[in-house]
Amino acid sequence: MKKVLSIVAAAAMLAVVACGPSAEEKKKAEEARIQDSIENAQRMADSLAAMEATMMPDTAAVDTAAAATEVAPAQ
Repeated sequence: MKKVLSIVAAAAMLAVVACGPSAEEKKKAEEARIQDSIENAQRMADSLAAMEATMMPDTAAVDTAAAATEVAPAQ
């Protein structure tokens, strides 16, 4: 009788585990996944902005330097 009860108990536990997460748990997991994606995209945008800031020269300095080296047209 103990074997039968043990088998029934094991089958019941497997049945409960096999049901999977509830709809609420699935919704929370999906929201967390979306939030992580948003945060990753924001970090990527911040990194790109920082990279552009370090790679692109200051446009005001470039304009000033271009004006200083500009030659008057020949007449």
